[in-house]
Parts: sequence; structure tokens; C-alpha cells
Amino acid sequence: MRTWAIKGRLAALVLAALTGLSGCSAMLEREYQSVEPHVRLSVAEDDSNAVWAENYSELQGAILAQVKACQEVGVIRLRNWKGDVEDQLTRACDEVSHSDPLGAYAVDRIQHSFTRMVSYYEATITIDFRRSAEQIAAVTTVTGSGAIRAELLDALDGFVSETAFQINYFDQTQDADYIRGLIREAYYDQPASALGMPEAQVNLYPDTGSRRVVEVLLTYPEDAKTLQSKRVQLEDAATDLTEPYRTGLAESTQASALFTALRTAAVFDEAGGSTAYHALVRGSADSEGMALAYKELCDLSGLSCQVVEGQRDGRPWFWTILTLEDGSRHVDPSREDGFLLTDEQFLQAGYTWDQSDYPACGLSSAPAASPSENGEISQMSIAKPEFI
Repeated sequence: MRTWAIKGRLAALVLAALTGLSGCSAMLEREYQSVEPHVRLSVAEDDSNAVWAENYSELQGAILAQVKACQEVGVIRLRNWKGDVEDQLTRACDEVSHSDPLGAYAVDRIQHSFTRMVSYYEATITIDFRRSAEQIAAVTTVTGSGAIRAELLDALDGFVSETAFQINYFDQTQDADYIRGLIREAYYDQPASALGMPEAQVNLYPDTGSRRVVEVLLTYPEDAKTLQSKRVQLEDAATDLTEPYRTGLAESTQASALFTALRTAAVFDEAGGSTAYHALVRGSADSEGMALAYKELCDLSGLSCQVVEGQRDGRPWFWTILTLEDGSRHVDPSREDGFLLTDEQFLQAGYTWDQSDYPACGLSSAPAASPSENGEISQMSIAKPEFI
């Protein structure tokens, strides 16, 4: 038995050796298959540009996200898709580039292609942009005229040449002319930055709809560096002028002191400059410059004051409305007798303005004023400036 076993083992070894030398190893090979559970890679592991979408709304959202990221090429994988892929890709790209506010503002053209994979479609979206990543990222969303004005105030205050913002509830009355009107209001609300009305080009994206991106391009009369230098000079002059009257005075006394201080520092010249800089730094200005200068002094002193744009004797004219504890009054610093006057007194003196745009100026605490024979307002009715 033992001899047979030994012989059997030797025979097996000899057979194995002969098989290896004969080149017939294929006879002993067997096919095999390794089966492992499939793990779908995450977006980051799979492709940093790839996102998944299962319906048309998600497809639009994915394309818009690519626009917001200013990403020229992106991959969208359409899973469990129903409907004509080509048609829906074409429609989604068109709606994002022409109907969506940010897409209409930022995109020149969107192209697409797609490939059928085993269990999904893989779409490649290629976008040609006409805005930079910085311009796209700078687009903010605002609601209401107050928020729009705040955006415009920031732009004018920084002497920036362009700004863009999205309005999600765009009233049909809020057209380009409406935006230009708000620019004008914002300009007169910041006298220190009102150093020459900029030319404004307003573009709306898209042309129609309740959601729009508003692009404002501003061209100033001088470069930003020059304007910033002038603003510093103006603010220094205004600070020096208001310093003695900032505390310890009643509002009406403070307002009167600022009125007299301005008229002492600046001479009214109907042909003069139209900014507070001309009045407070150069010493002479027209009615617009004098009104802006008075508002600047009031702003620094904490008094509520706004510039009024109207007419005097049929000519364009500017003045201010000052609001104190006992109500609002007109103040025209271009004339010596133009302090704390009522609507009635101003109308009698030849002034006209859109009264619906400004607060009513009621009865004066001083005796009623009346124009003299030459059209001047009697100084007897004016509260004289008081200094302490």
C-alpha cells in the first residue's frame, strides 16, 4: 500500500511537469468572474463638473447654477428622464439665456450635446459669457424702491462706473426712465458725492417680465480720483463750518446759524457752479450748488433736509425743505430772505414745484411773509439767524 501511494504521487508530479513543458496549460485553465457590489461615485469623486437632474425644473436649475458660477463647461446627468431629451435641453438652454434675468444679463450663448449612457443621459453644457465672474457675483437682489435707491446711493458714493442688481418684483412702471429718476434723487441725497450729475445708461435684462436685472452705466464729468479729492476738500470745509453749531442749540437756532454761515462763506451766482464744492470750497455757486451745500451742512448737524428741484419765475431752480419739530419749511439759501417759509409764501414769491413729491410746509411760527413790490419776500417775516 505504501509503495503504491508513493508511486502515485511520483506519477502526479511527472504529469504536472510534462504538462507545463508541453504548452497545453490551456486545457487546465478555467474562466472566472469577480462580482463586487456597484457603488455610484459622488459628484466630487466622479466628475467635479457633473450634477444630477431628474426633471425639467432641476435641469434649468443646474444650468442656472453653472451661469452663477461663471463656469464655461459643465456636465449634467439626466437620470430617470422622461420626454424628448434634445427638445428639453434646447428649451432649457434658451429659457436660461433669454428669459432668466441673470442669464439674459450674463450669457451670450448656450450650447449643448448629450450622450446616452447605460442608465442615464450625460449632457454637456457650454456657455459663452459676456460678463466676467466678478460682474456676475456682484449682482445683488433688491426689493422695493428704497432698496433700489440704496444700491444707487452706494454706486454714486463710490463714483463707480457700473452697477447691476436684480429686481424680483418688477413693476411695469419701473422702466429705464424710472431708474434714471431714482438716480437723480440719489444724487441730490448725497451732497458730498454730488460733484456733477453723471450721464446714466440704464439697461434691463430681459426686456419684459416681473423679474429683471437692471444694469446702470455711469459716466462722470471727471475721473474718480479727482472726484474723491474734491469730496475730501468739501467735507473738510463743511466740517469746519458746522463745528461751532453742532451741540447746545435748538434745531431752529441751529438751522438759522447754518443758513447764515453758508451765506457768509459763499456768494450766490446764477452763472456759478452747481455743486456744494463750488459753494463751500470755491466760494460761489448757483441755486443748485447753494441748496446742496445747505443740505450738506444740515446732514452733518443731524437736521432733516432735502433738496427740492422746481422753478422760480419759470426758470429751473433749487432750494431745500427743512423739517424741524414744528413741521417742514422751505429754505432757499440763494437769497437772504429765503429762510423758513411756507408753501403759500413760496408760491406767492413765484416758486413752483411738484407738491406731491415733497412734504407740505405749513404755517410759519413767525408772522406771515408777503412778497414786496419787486417780488422779494419781506424780511420782516423771517426768523433771523441767531448765534450762541
